[in-house]
Amino acid sequence: MQCFIYRSNKKSELYVYLAKQDDFSTIPADLFKSIGQPEYVMELEITPDRQLARENAVDILKGIEDNGFYIQMPPTVESLLKKPTESDTLLN
Repeated sequence: MQCFIYRSNKKSELYVYLAKQDDFSTIPADLFKSIGQPEYVMELEITPDRQLARENAVDILKGIEDNGFYIQMPPTVESLLKKPTESDTLLN
């Protein structure tokens, strides 16, 4: 699936994935307001087996299929303190 990725201008490291460029109509108004004005980052082909740095591609695809969008939340303190695994280091 071709995805269009946007970054929040209000919340650091929060990203929105969409199937259609600039189509924010599926995002509930209150949620959209909390994101702020989304800033276009890139277009990316995401397949179920695609390796991504912080998100699971299947979760993104399912989120878009179920809701029309997927939101990548900023990392938690716990995830930042987690010792990297071998697969994590291969992705960076």
